[in-house]
Order: sequence, then C-alpha cells, then structure tokens
Amino acid sequence: MKYNIKYEKACLKYLKKLDRNTQLRIIKSINQLPSGDVKKLQGKAEDYRLRVGKYRIIFNKDEKDLVINIIEIASRGEVYNR
Repeated sequence: MKYNIKYEKACLKYLKKLDRNTQLRIIKSINQLPSGDVKKLQGKAEDYRLRVGKYRIIFNKDEKDLVINIIEIASRGEVYNR
C-alpha cells in the first residue's frame, strides 16, 4: 500500500534550512511512512508523530485516499510548544 505524501509549505521551508544529511534522513523516513517510530498524539484526534533523531514530524493520514499530510517538521523542543 503506497501513500501519496503532501507537505505543508512551512515544512518544505524548514527542511531547506537544515543541512544536507539531515534533510536526506528526514525525507527517507517520511517516504517509509507509515512504518518507523510513529506514535499517535494525545489530545489530537487524527495526528501522529514520527521521530527522526532530535526531529519530530507531525502528520495525519487519510486511509480512504491513501494520503499522508505532513503538517509540521521541527526539533523536539520546538514542535510540542505550538
């Protein structure tokens, strides 16, 4: 089952600020979704988080249309404060 992955504009902007190796690690992990270190977020009905080192990727998935929406990419300290 292959998911289509859609990124928010802010996520792409954040990715471009990171160094090349980190970008590749994050993109590789996102392309392997829904496997990986994924947990459902408490208090958020549909949201999940993927852990890649010190970075967190917040996403939700639409099982019907096979779409994963990447909502936010940030370091661990930043992502949960929003």
